[in-house]
Amino acid sequence: MKLDILHAVNAEREARRAVVVVTHVDTGEQRVVRANEVARDPLHELIEKRLRMAKSGMEETPQGRVFLTVHVPSARLVITGAVHISQALAPIAILLGYDVVIIDPRTAFATPARFPGVDISHDWPDEALEKAPLGPRSAVVFLSHDPKIDDPGLVAALKSNCFYIGTLGSKKTQAARQARMKAAGFGDNVLARIHGPVGLDIGARSPAEIAVSILAEMTLALRGRKADARPA
Repeated sequence: MKLDILHAVNAEREARRAVVVVTHVDTGEQRVVRANEVARDPLHELIEKRLRMAKSGMEETPQGRVFLTVHVPSARLVITGAVHISQALAPIAILLGYDVVIIDPRTAFATPARFPGVDISHDWPDEALEKAPLGPRSAVVFLSHDPKIDDPGLVAALKSNCFYIGTLGSKKTQAARQARMKAAGFGDNVLARIHGPVGLDIGARSPAEIAVSILAEMTLALRGRKADARPA
């Protein structure tokens, strides 16, 4: 790898941005494709697929064989609401490789004793997300069941390019939330990004089961698959 390419890759990795090195196998020619350049690249579909998979590999193209070397930051999960579901969701997400942060201004709930080893923010969600904005490798789940806490963060999430937005609550609660977001200026195409009620419908009842259903749905979204998709 040429020194200039190595420097470019390291700069993107230090900034926690995804980057791909495209190597033409026959010629040895290489180029760097940064996350904000993928859509303009002639191999954008292959690169997007590899980024979703977070996996390097060989691909056949009309221009010949290329090897895509993929560098992606750890996926990030932001959980709003330090509730019982969050206590199950955070450690399972960490096992899956997510960087997890709990956001809840209620200091009695968001404590290191209840969330050992997890980053905790006592800011209001919109303030926390302004300090650490959501990106394409970010997921955010709203579990507080309190519109005063969830709604400001949800507005920030809908304005971001995060890959997953999940909201807790019944269909009635979801309808009321959608109405509030429409009043805030969001159209149906944007609101369609919200997964609510959050999680796959697996008949989950306990906090741990609900956490599993959420992470399963998040994984589908991260990999660009649908709930009824089957492996090729």
